[in-house]
Amino acid sequence: MEHADASMLQNMAFYRDELVRLLTQRFTTPGTWETALAPLQVIRLEAPSEVIHTVHKPALCLIVQGQKEVGVADDCYRYDPLNYLVVSVTLPVSGRVLVATAQAPYLCLRFDFDAADIAQVIADAPLLGVPDEPQRGLFLEQVDVPLLETMLRLVRLLDTPQDIAMLAPLALRELHYRLLRGAHGRRLHELALADSQTRRVTQAIDWLNNHYTQPLRIEELARVANLGSSTLHHYFKAVTAMSPLQYQKQLRLQEARRLMLGEGLDVASACYRVGYESPSQFSREYSRQFGSPPSRDVGRARRPA
Repeated sequence: MEHADASMLQNMAFYRDELVRLLTQRFTTPGTWETALAPLQVIRLEAPSEVIHTVHKPALCLIVQGQKEVGVADDCYRYDPLNYLVVSVTLPVSGRVLVATAQAPYLCLRFDFDAADIAQVIADAPLLGVPDEPQRGLFLEQVDVPLLETMLRLVRLLDTPQDIAMLAPLALRELHYRLLRGAHGRRLHELALADSQTRRVTQAIDWLNNHYTQPLRIEELARVANLGSSTLHHYFKAVTAMSPLQYQKQLRLQEARRLMLGEGLDVASACYRVGYESPSQFSREYSRQFGSPPSRDVGRARRPA
């Protein structure tokens, strides 16, 4: 038994070291890099980061080197090369890289999910079934040898782009299978089932992302999800860690910050653009979310590092 455990750890160290070698050779400067393998992005940072707020789409995030912290509402998740993060529904999150240096950069592989691909794997290989109740749409899982081996095959394909069209679908299918077979795979399972409760919550989430500037009427949102109002509220909070109103507020505040930083809008214009009617309410909620009033926060963010 001890020999088997030692062999497993040795294999994991080999695959991880090989991933670090390949990624540092190919992606030599900090940034978020698109790749020839469409669902895959590579992130490299050479220093710890400040907190970044974003709306995270469904994806797998595997840290190869370094450490990161991700927050959803009041929940906090810290992970490193020993575990991976799965986001199974679209969520407003905050995140910061905790460990990164020029000599040992933070390296992360991100694979975006396609619900149709997951559904096809489930149809061909029925797995563990689904939970009785929707669960949090973000979770950590321990990395194992088969998953690392699959990841390494996908990354190696970047060196032979002529093979991607033929071999990548096979490796991605295996990746989805490994994730679905994991201890929390049933949460990902729910994402792909057409009539699951989590899929209904996802319909409400999609509607909010497309209509966040409009006044929120829970009855209308419940109709979109084909759920009762109280049932939607319960399931929505179980999946996202926040109420629909809190979720909408996160979307509005993040978009307002983007408009001020990226498009140069003033505070009042950004406030009204995202659906607020009261600048004072906007300023209070912005300060709670980002730690300082809008004008001060944006001014600090614009200053050179």
